[in-house]
Amino acid sequence: MKYHKIDSKLFVRNRQRFFKQLKANSIAVFNSNDFMPTSADGTHPFVQQTDTFYLSGIDQEETVLVICPDAPDEKQKEILFIKETNEQIATWEGQKYTKEQAQDISGIKTIHWTSELYAILRTLVVQSENIYLNTNEHLRAAVAVETRDMRFVRWCRQAFPLHNYERLAPIMHDLRAVKSSLEIELIKEVCGITEKAFRRLLGFIQPGVWEYEVEAEIVHEFMRNRSRGPAFETIVASGIDSCTLHYVRNDKQCNDGDLILIDFGAQYANFTSDVTRTVPVNGKFSKRQKEVYNAVLKIQKVAIKMLKPGNTLEKYQKDVSKLVEAALIRLGVLKKAEVKKQSEDSPLYKKFFPHGTSHHLGLDVHDYGDKYRKFVPGMVLTCEPGIYIRDEAIGVRIENDILITKNEPIDLTETIPREAEEIEDLMNQGK
Repeated sequence: MKYHKIDSKLFVRNRQRFFKQLKANSIAVFNSNDFMPTSADGTHPFVQQTDTFYLSGIDQEETVLVICPDAPDEKQKEILFIKETNEQIATWEGQKYTKEQAQDISGIKTIHWTSELYAILRTLVVQSENIYLNTNEHLRAAVAVETRDMRFVRWCRQAFPLHNYERLAPIMHDLRAVKSSLEIELIKEVCGITEKAFRRLLGFIQPGVWEYEVEAEIVHEFMRNRSRGPAFETIVASGIDSCTLHYVRNDKQCNDGDLILIDFGAQYANFTSDVTRTVPVNGKFSKRQKEVYNAVLKIQKVAIKMLKPGNTLEKYQKDVSKLVEAALIRLGVLKKAEVKKQSEDSPLYKKFFPHGTSHHLGLDVHDYGDKYRKFVPGMVLTCEPGIYIRDEAIGVRIENDILITKNEPIDLTETIPREAEEIEDLMNQGK
């Protein structure tokens, strides 16, 4: 892997926390992701299923993790199954993990080849009452492709129809929402890589560059810092497309006088960052652009302070929306009289701020987390207010990654420039 080796203590501790969530006499099974096909004989690059990585650290296809805390044989309490290398695989793809390497990475002592899974699994299942299986229950997931986990669910229910089946997703959503100190260090690492990319852009962007050239600079900086690449599809949206929330075409030339909104984030060791910055193409905000920009920045600074233990995403979103509404009135975009008459179900600000302010961040960009759960120390969330005035071709979003602590929130992206004057100064250095 491109990234530095992760201390196996992370995965050992994650499994210890997980063990405590299972009912007595249970077995839990986690599968890796598949290679996703393109067409003909092509595939997308492999991306590990994040629950499997969270508990094992194994970043390889055809991996299965079996956890059976009450197994009478100590060696069977946690078992890792990995793909065996043969001469043909070694020739075409390179060596896969050895058993010794898998032990070192995961901290799991019992390693078998994946080809041995079903024979060993049958012995463990018949000794168990409950079988925990994994499915993707993320609220925003578009589950159109059958996963390896779902194929295993179907097989397991046919093979063992009389067992009690339990869901792994609620447990994983609860555990993964709160990050350990080792996870936070990895998120800091990936935020640092993202900062390097942004600082590179400030010396690169100027009238006449193409959006895809900006994207190329980002990818270059990510990969030269051991990142696999972008954690999600990069948004480089100039001009009126700064008002399009998920603009990913990135195929226009950037014009003098326009803003350019860049939503991007590196991935490192499967951990992600998610940052948005909005900058003037020519290195100087117009009076109106700066007015809108500073309004968003002011909202963000207040919103970050709200990310404290005891708050919830639902209440937080309502409070931030009130800040946006007040800013839109000050900017002359909304009229106070019209706001007083608005429908509660269809508030006027939504035309100019249609998305949420925050989401959980971790191994997935939109990481696990319940919007009704109160914030607790160790959660990492984005903070990304925005104002989008399509009639003026002004779209501004500013996004930072925030760690909730028992005291004040910590901005993990604090050193990524966001003050309007600092951005202008850095863009005009040497010019």
